[in-house]
Amino acid sequence: MPQAKIPTIRNPRSNPSCDPRRQALKAEGRVLLLSCYELGHSPMGLALPQATLRDAGFLPAMQDLSIERLDPDKARRAKFLGISVPMHTALRLGVRVARHIRQLNAEVHICFYGLYAGLNAAHLLDGTADSVIGGEYREPLLELIRAMELGTPPDLDGVSTRQHLHPARIARSPGPPPSREGLPPLARHARLAVGGEQKLTGYAEATSGCKHQCLHCPIPAEYNGRFFAVPIDAVMHDVAAQVEAGASHITFGDPDFLNGPTHARRLIGAFHDSFPRVTFDITAKVEHLLNHRSLLPVLADAGCLFIVTAVETLNDRILAILDKGHTRGDFLAALQLTRRAGIPLRPTWLPFTPWSALEDYLDLLHMVRDEGLIHHVDPVQYAIRLLVPARSPLLDSPAFAPFKQPFDVEAWAHPWTHPDPRMDALQAEVAGLVETHTKNGAPAPAAFKAVLAAAYAAAGASSPQPLPGDLPGQPPAPALTESWFC
Repeated sequence: MPQAKIPTIRNPRSNPSCDPRRQALKAEGRVLLLSCYELGHSPMGLALPQATLRDAGFLPAMQDLSIERLDPDKARRAKFLGISVPMHTALRLGVRVARHIRQLNAEVHICFYGLYAGLNAAHLLDGTADSVIGGEYREPLLELIRAMELGTPPDLDGVSTRQHLHPARIARSPGPPPSREGLPPLARHARLAVGGEQKLTGYAEATSGCKHQCLHCPIPAEYNGRFFAVPIDAVMHDVAAQVEAGASHITFGDPDFLNGPTHARRLIGAFHDSFPRVTFDITAKVEHLLNHRSLLPVLADAGCLFIVTAVETLNDRILAILDKGHTRGDFLAALQLTRRAGIPLRPTWLPFTPWSALEDYLDLLHMVRDEGLIHHVDPVQYAIRLLVPARSPLLDSPAFAPFKQPFDVEAWAHPWTHPDPRMDALQAEVAGLVETHTKNGAPAPAAFKAVLAAAYAAAGASSPQPLPGDLPGQPPAPALTESWFC
């Protein structure tokens, strides 16, 4: 693990960095990094910048506020506060935390970094943030902190401030492997539930960005079809540290693990050679599962327990609007391929869009039931509503034009209303149902039954009984204990 490089000072008068003001940020805890939400796993949004900062001689304090309470003493001590916002939920929580910390420490410099920081730079800089970094943020974040340490005005490439707006830096720069020193132990994060057991789970990323440009996805607005492979040695270093800490399963959280199939094959080979008893899961597009079907047996042999794939809808017209790159038939073909390879497929859904009809929703539920996927779908997926963030490619889509509304800074999204009031009412009802069932620890079939009944009621009919596919004693599929969300 990289060690902090603290220079030896021989002649204070000849070394300008000895100015106490310039050295302030290198003191322990003067830089504070916060993560608010990363799907229940050990936050990469802290591990990556910590490694880079420690390698440069800084000693940041860190907190994962999804499982820790904010330490007010750390907030008051900080001169630089970095808030990681890789997703929408993290952004909303992060803004709330930033406003609270500003009351505790009026002089602290507040920087938001990550995907949703870049998307919302203009709004964040309007009273909440002092600086914003999107895209590949590690080097710009270090450069900003160094500039502040030296008292240099931070007009930097890739760093937006209230005085200077700059586009995100989309270029992978070499850096040390992630460092999880000082982060909460894996036992406090989401686990793998499999075979009636729960196992400690680590998290790694083999790539960043994405080469695809699905219109509802926030990534294209920043990366514009670019992705970067993380060096295999760096990935393996991160995995090894987490396995040593007790992980027996690793989630590869790349937007799409198969964006670089050759890189994926080599990585999985190295992973299985080093950790033959450690299992893993990945996320991959339907079209990649079809185009790289020869990789499925390789993944299965190496210990892949399941694959997450964003199907979104079974309606081919909506799939075309979203530019998903697959059809209903493609999904069903991928489902059969993964079954033959012995890897459960865990589809994720976007059932509520402006173009989705009640018939589409019932069709989705019937397919989940008839294909025996009830245990393969996290109940929250039945409630997902299209989110249109700032700078979303959907804003330029003619299909979305009739529904487009001004940006709502409180919701951090462009709101829209469904033309069929039953759909908005159903979405709100389903969201409440799955939240209640999840909090109560109800099994997936119970939540499914409640959602199906709500959908049939919205259509003015009674749900069928019994439910095919809901067999007594049917074992749950492998899954993480924290539901996929955004």
